[in-house]
Amino acid sequence: MLDVLIIGSGGAGLTAALAAKEISTVDGVGLGNASILVVGKAYPTNSQTSMAQGGMNAALGNVGEDHISAHIADTIKSARGLCDEDMVRQMCANAPKTIAWLESIGVPFSRLDARGLTSDDLSQSDESSAGLTPSVKSIAQRQMGGASAKRACYAQDYTGLKILHTLYDTCLKEEIDFLDEHYFLNLAVEDGTAKGATFLDIRTGEVKQIHAKSVIIATGGYGSLYHGYTTNAYGSTGDGVAAVLRAGGAVSDMEFIQFHPTALKGSSILISESARGEGGYLINSDGERFVDELKPRDEVARAIFEQFQKNKEVFLDVRHLGEAKLMELLPQEVALCKLHEHVDPATQLIPIQPVAHYSMGGIDVDYALEVTGIKGCFAVGECSNAKVHGANRLGGNSLLEITAFGKFAGENAYKHAVYASNKKADDRQLQHDKQQIETIYSKENSINFYAHRESLGKLFYEKVGIVRENTKLTEAMEEVIAMQVLQKKMGITDKSPSNNTNLIEYLEFQNALLLAPAIISAAIARDESRGAHYKVGFETQDDEKFKQHIVLQWKD
Repeated sequence: MLDVLIIGSGGAGLTAALAAKEISTVDGVGLGNASILVVGKAYPTNSQTSMAQGGMNAALGNVGEDHISAHIADTIKSARGLCDEDMVRQMCANAPKTIAWLESIGVPFSRLDARGLTSDDLSQSDESSAGLTPSVKSIAQRQMGGASAKRACYAQDYTGLKILHTLYDTCLKEEIDFLDEHYFLNLAVEDGTAKGATFLDIRTGEVKQIHAKSVIIATGGYGSLYHGYTTNAYGSTGDGVAAVLRAGGAVSDMEFIQFHPTALKGSSILISESARGEGGYLINSDGERFVDELKPRDEVARAIFEQFQKNKEVFLDVRHLGEAKLMELLPQEVALCKLHEHVDPATQLIPIQPVAHYSMGGIDVDYALEVTGIKGCFAVGECSNAKVHGANRLGGNSLLEITAFGKFAGENAYKHAVYASNKKADDRQLQHDKQQIETIYSKENSINFYAHRESLGKLFYEKVGIVRENTKLTEAMEEVIAMQVLQKKMGITDKSPSNNTNLIEYLEFQNALLLAPAIISAAIARDESRGAHYKVGFETQDDEKFKQHIVLQWKD
């Protein structure tokens, strides 16, 4: 029986694995090296973390004055008050140490000297930089939207990718075990306590149950419900969130989905906020700048939406930065524009549109990141609602959350495992899931679910999008319910047991249809406008009625 089972092999899961491994060897805490397994439906280097480009916030004060207190204030302001200030303080206060830890294991952050800066340009804050090494103090920082200072540490515009690869390399050095290409089906829960989970081995088609004393869910968000209108990979369908709901756990703030202002118009590929942080402009088809580009993401996305309502196109303009600077600081953005939009940013405007980017809501957790309603189960990263992002995530805080709280989740999960029972769960969940997979293979397949996956994405973008109305939300709910009814006639055409992508995508679509009503019902219930949730007819923020989290949970 494992000590710690980690489901999800992105940045949050890898950090949790390293933290659990480390604390298991600490005198007075651990009982020797922990047995840890990281399970993912793809490979670690393919996770959504690799798509985080712009940077990771930490108040180092390396470029101008900055303080942890300012980072906390910016995060709370961006969250529109819908956050737990204690959790925000914990995350922001741990940020400098988290950067120092990442730097110590080899993350190749960009450096100040590469930007031609000298010590005369720097203003070290005693609060933030105390105890940090000269190497950490040389890390370059840029400004992201909603930030009051240049606070985001970065590695060109490959920040998430570099962090992810370094974490994975470190896990391999620490001999942490991995089980790749295993699709998460359900938690195995007995008497309200997680005892492991069931998985579909994608390569063989076998359904397996893995027993564990504690479980960490780090499966990412649900942005791919906006299929075709999202920066997320197709697989970001909220698999972990859906599994928690089925197991009796709670979810919260599901209505808050962040729309990133700058995705390529033709492909929805993300163009990082770092492009605006380095001085890029947003202009309409009349050549006019119409918004402060470094406002919080919800405000910038709505400003672009208003331009679209006036039948104007919107472009990102970085031509004035020059080719040399673009290739030094934003090489990935240049390559993406050339590949997907056939545009050279050094000489041409970049056509953009806002699309779904990040799930602020998700699995409801307590101060220890333990799932509400399920003991011994922890959740971290985008799948988890740790109450730090609230109504609108501050740019640069996602990579911070997965690492700062990833360590916290790993430590807490191992501490739970030290005192947990060695008794394994029975095989009821395993047998149930085997039967469910067999049923899918034998189902009628008169309706193509792929067409409905496309329809669901468009429906959500148009009716559960940047600007919402109760009438359209109600229409969306009716269409989702109709889609759920039609699902009885949806099946798969590929009947092979091994490497069946058709089956995996069907299971992901099932999860999307499970979460869709939760998102819509929460959006209907919140008759106000707060951060990423902006509703026509209720344009103001109502703290008296709505400064609270909308929590949803299935009860037997």
